Amino acid sequence: MKIIVLNPPYVDDFCRSARWAAKSRGRVQRHPDWLLILTAVLEKAGHQVKFVDGAALNMKKTDVEDIARQFRPELAVLHTTTPSIYNDIDYAKTIKGLTGAMTALVGPHVSALPADTLMIDKGAVDAVARGEYDYTIRDIASGTPLSDVAGIDWLDGETVRHNPDREPLDVKELPFPAWHHIKPEWYYDAGKKFPFLTLISGRGCFGKCTFCRDTQLMYGRKLRYRDPVQVVDEMEYDVKLFPQLNEIMFETDTFAASRQHAHGVCDEILRRGLKISWSCNSRVDIDLALLPLLKKAGCRMLMVGFEFGTQTGLDSVKKGVTVEQSRKFAEEAARLGFVIHGCFMVGAPGETEDTARETLRFARSLPLDTIQVSGICTYPGTELYAWAKEHGYVVADDWREWVSKDYEQVTLLSYPQLTKERIDQLIDEGLKGFYLRPRQMARMLLNIRSMADLKRKLYGLKAFLNYFGKNEIK
Repeated sequence: MKIIVLNPPYVDDFCRSARWAAKSRGRVQRHPDWLLILTAVLEKAGHQVKFVDGAALNMKKTDVEDIARQFRPELAVLHTTTPSIYNDIDYAKTIKGLTGAMTALVGPHVSALPADTLMIDKGAVDAVARGEYDYTIRDIASGTPLSDVAGIDWLDGETVRHNPDREPLDVKELPFPAWHHIKPEWYYDAGKKFPFLTLISGRGCFGKCTFCRDTQLMYGRKLRYRDPVQVVDEMEYDVKLFPQLNEIMFETDTFAASRQHAHGVCDEILRRGLKISWSCNSRVDIDLALLPLLKKAGCRMLMVGFEFGTQTGLDSVKKGVTVEQSRKFAEEAARLGFVIHGCFMVGAPGETEDTARETLRFARSLPLDTIQVSGICTYPGTELYAWAKEHGYVVADDWREWVSKDYEQVTLLSYPQLTKERIDQLIDEGLKGFYLRPRQMARMLLNIRSMADLKRKLYGLKAFLNYFGKNEIK
């Protein structure tokens, strides 16, 4: 079967693959790794696949139309996000109209609201693949009747049919992403060594965080790791495919949550003598005794979900860690020489201006190299969203309002004691308060060790100025 897998364009610099779909404050563009794993699954099954990253290339609709006319797909698979859902459905309708292709949508938004999605423009979308979609789409492509495909909602005439859920797959069976469809230079992030590539060593997370979209909607609360040999095989494959790579980013939500998995990957890297800088996401409650091994195996940067600097904030979102654990983690990682990127939020249930400022002070008190501060993410299908809707705290009335009028990240909650407007102001004040300190600027300058480092810092500075140039927070 001829299949087009489309990461649809929306607006310039819109990042679809991040945990918050928007123009990020850091102007990040992230790799479509999940879609390219799907592409590899389909190619392995013998299908002819055309992958199109319209988002990364800032394509126009006419570009996608031309590709569809030329390729003539029989099946079109489109990634979706909450703010772009109407746009994404319109692309499905356009491709169906041009080629007659069956259309299927994937992603967290449609997983949360499959029936609502199918009814937005009835007939534009044939099926929604809920949650983990790799084998679901493979079944559709193989010609399995929609009535027999696990994990989908589909249109049966005027009626939406809801099929049983699909069991989580064995991640050890998955092929490497079909990276041959993209160029690493299309993707950028001031915190990563350019060019870089992402790698997913496992799916799922044991955490119970109420705001986490992908754990609740896509991959579940059970950790499923690939074999360490597979992981390092993929690293070597990536370096061979793209010799220009300077870094690999482990986008696994909780890479080091399993001591056995992290130890196995690091031991395999060291056994093979693989020399490539890599970074990973981390919680603060990992076994700190792992950190020296990560460093020895080439880990350069840790991207850490600190989230809040108050225990009430952490507890309100069921983070399952303490403020003291956060501080100990940061101090030990800094002592060992890791670059640390801290992720913080404002707007937890019960948040006040005082508690928000405490989080921002906490961020400044830690030995961090860079941070991001966001309004707490509130996506349909999550426990946090259900709670906020029940209490009338969600300010958006339309999915397009999940971003600002400039398509930037924007706060979605407003409380009696802390309004949406004040949350947004605190976020910007927090970013300025962190980065504009003389000590922090000196720290960032001292970390410049190469021309590549200088280019990353200049890109970050440009993104910082671009964001604040459009947001008139004094």
